[in-house]
Amino acid sequence: MKATEIHLASRPTGEPVSDNFRTVVTELPPLEDGQILVRNTVMSVDPYMRGRMNDVKSYVPPFAIDAPLDGGAVGEVVESRSDAFAVGDAVSHGKGWRDLAILPAKSARKVDLSKAKASAYLGALGMTGLTAYAGLTSVAQFKEGDTVFVSGAAGAVGSLVGQIAKALGASRVIGSAGSPAKVKRLLELGFDAAFDYHDGPVRKQLAEAAPDGIDVYFDNVGGEHLEAAIGSANKYARFALCGAISQYNATEPTPGPRNLALAIGRELTLKGFIVGSYNHLAAEFDEKMAQWLADGVVEWDETVVDGLENAPKAFIGLLRGENTGKMIVSI
Repeated sequence: MKATEIHLASRPTGEPVSDNFRTVVTELPPLEDGQILVRNTVMSVDPYMRGRMNDVKSYVPPFAIDAPLDGGAVGEVVESRSDAFAVGDAVSHGKGWRDLAILPAKSARKVDLSKAKASAYLGALGMTGLTAYAGLTSVAQFKEGDTVFVSGAAGAVGSLVGQIAKALGASRVIGSAGSPAKVKRLLELGFDAAFDYHDGPVRKQLAEAAPDGIDVYFDNVGGEHLEAAIGSANKYARFALCGAISQYNATEPTPGPRNLALAIGRELTLKGFIVGSYNHLAAEFDEKMAQWLADGVVEWDETVVDGLENAPKAFIGLLRGENTGKMIVSI
């Protein structure tokens, strides 16, 4: 049986281009005991993947040249040599960027497509949702009544952070985004204020949106946004540092916030985090998010690109901010 895979052809310098990727058809080996064969139906592209394209030591190994990329995917089991899965089961797993995937049964998780469509398990009910929940509640130690600022707020994680904060009793939630349409969508999702960071200095726009300061900052962007958040931070404010998409394509070291000294007198907490360190919250998150979705308290957006061959285009578009909500590739 043959599989179509997207390989990393070369390491990007700055912004990735289509030539950094290659579509390859490979012959799959027979299944071994304990393995399953999955036909993927949807896959995720995520900002963290840009870092894995660099040959640098990080919390996860870099992608290898001339080898398939990987990432979140949902599909149907078409062959099984494991008692844990039967043919026809829907599963989520980490071998995206291909139409057929062989993987150990222990690395797959059954999902219920009668409760939500497949892509939900890559977004609101998947790693994206857990990232938002864990970052807000555990890393940033959110408390009822907090004023929360979210950068990249129209993205997959950011849009959920804002809605979860409102569901948990935030007094005010502010989001930044990259277009008037995205700002409008944030207000529809229940954000109390939102602004387009292209419209002027983030520092000034945030100060106007949060005249009494902020207690929590959920950072997806870094750079100017992080500096602005420090400037608007109240005493004992807590920052969850999830991403820095403004810097992922940088070819030179980027400067840190120029006002970091304010963190001393204001006794700020700035904590970076990786969602894999918070899997102990998964069951709690699953229960709460399922209820929020059922009650209509939380909505989730997605931008869908059709065709595995267009996965590189979707990824490049993601880094350019061409998505609202989760960027999904339908295979």
